[in-house]
Amino acid sequence: MLQLHFTKDALPDSVSTDFYNLNKLNEQQFVGLIEILFRFLLEPKETERFMQQLTEFAEEHGMSFGPLKNLMKSVLLVPQGALKKTLTAEQIKDDLLTLGLNEDKAAHFSQQWAFHSAALCRLAVRHTLMVNQLLDMEWKFGVTVGTSEVQKVGNIFLQLKLVIRKGNSTENVYMELTLPQFYNFLHEMERAKASMECFS
Repeated sequence: MLQLHFTKDALPDSVSTDFYNLNKLNEQQFVGLIEILFRFLLEPKETERFMQQLTEFAEEHGMSFGPLKNLMKSVLLVPQGALKKTLTAEQIKDDLLTLGLNEDKAAHFSQQWAFHSAALCRLAVRHTLMVNQLLDMEWKFGVTVGTSEVQKVGNIFLQLKLVIRKGNSTENVYMELTLPQFYNFLHEMERAKASMECFS
């Protein structure tokens, strides 16, 4: 099994075949195809335009659209996985070489990744925040004074009710945290806030 940075899952054999087929493209064709790919990654809602550009590319270079579309699905796995794992350009280049892409093409792809990665990360964070947008939060502190088994307990807890927008609907999420869990949760929220401020 191939050791890759962008995924720990086993990839279908067709992915390696698609990367070997990328080597058959001349430099101009490869650069054009990667430009189309990154344009789509930067504007993921423009699927129709992406398909139109692939169709035009296939016609211009005498290729079949079906195999080109499948090839692009395989190539898209790399930047999508890289975004999730915040990979560097060097790690992407290593993965591309492992998948069978030649040195020049892997270098070009990783340079494009280095150039566009900040914008792609901002886009991914914005998309994540839009998918699970926090609308409201209610909280209550409480103390467990005692139970039928133990006379004095004195445990502090926090009950949270989060109202989250998921697509066009809202969902209530309930949590009960101990005091140490609450402080850990608060610390994580402060880290998330700092990360978002860094991207905005």
